[in-house]
Amino acid sequence: MQSASRSVRIRTAARHAMGAAGALALVAVATACTPDSPGAAPTPVGRPATSTGAASPTVEPVTPPTSSTPTPVSTTPAAPATPSTPAGPTDPATPTSAPTTPAPAPTTAAPKPQPAPVVLLEAGDTGSKVRSLQARLRQIGWFAGDVSDLYGSRTTEAVRGFQAKRGFDATGRLDERTWDKLVAMTHRPTSDELANVKPKPPTPKPEATSWDVDERCLTGRVMCVSKTTRHLTWVVDGVPQYGFDVRFGSDELPTREGVFSVYKKKVDVISNLYHTPMPYSMFFSGGQAVHYSSNFARLGYSGASHGCVNVRNKPLLVQLYGEVRLGDKVVVHW
Repeated sequence: MQSASRSVRIRTAARHAMGAAGALALVAVATACTPDSPGAAPTPVGRPATSTGAASPTVEPVTPPTSSTPTPVSTTPAAPATPSTPAGPTDPATPTSAPTTPAPAPTTAAPKPQPAPVVLLEAGDTGSKVRSLQARLRQIGWFAGDVSDLYGSRTTEAVRGFQAKRGFDATGRLDERTWDKLVAMTHRPTSDELANVKPKPPTPKPEATSWDVDERCLTGRVMCVSKTTRHLTWVVDGVPQYGFDVRFGSDELPTREGVFSVYKKKVDVISNLYHTPMPYSMFFSGGQAVHYSSNFARLGYSGASHGCVNVRNKPLLVQLYGEVRLGDKVVVHW
């Protein structure tokens, strides 16, 4: 009897255990199937989905499964659906910037080709324009000799040299640019320049018309030198032609006085004793001569010569040098 009661208790406990296991399985299935839509409340097991009354819910009896082994149910929740991004305005808290496109590099326009220079004259041309061109080139030392109407090799070389000196294309042909530069540097050729007439040297202006008369200077061709007035007068047959200032030697090296004659003339002279230049010398007494002195031109009467008659007016002395002949008189007096 005791054994039968024990068997009944064992079976009853087994049924209770199986019933509990089935209830757990139903709870797991209900949890796994809970909808994940936002805001939807889960429907309790055994409650009608359409019930909205306030009455106490009626719980349906749980029927245990017939199998003694509970069916395993997955407890892994389903992956939540990815919420879609609304097509609304951008959050103002998050700054957004439009993609920056780099500015294109500045493009340098290709330089326009320069037009070829207009050629005015070239080798082989003839006429008065060629003559005028040569005359202008001669004014600034680029053309030597007489001008003509032919644009030949001399003209070509002169134009080429002028162009190269100014950084132009040295073509030897006269173009507008070269002509404009040449005109700016020269003057309109005179009729004498175009006709190859050599200009006459300007007549020097005499420094004095009066002179210290000495009777020895009244005949013949005489360079009459006065130590009193420190002046030289060129006299021809008693008529003074022109004169200029002169300087004499010092007390230690005085200029000799008396009547002499020109025995030698020389343009380029260097003193053998003092190694100083004596341009346009006209010797009249030993080593003493009438000549140009740059020292006298620069310092005036603050210095002295070594016995010669110094002249500071070079243009007038050059004229006198050309007129004086060997044998003409020189009179040095007080």
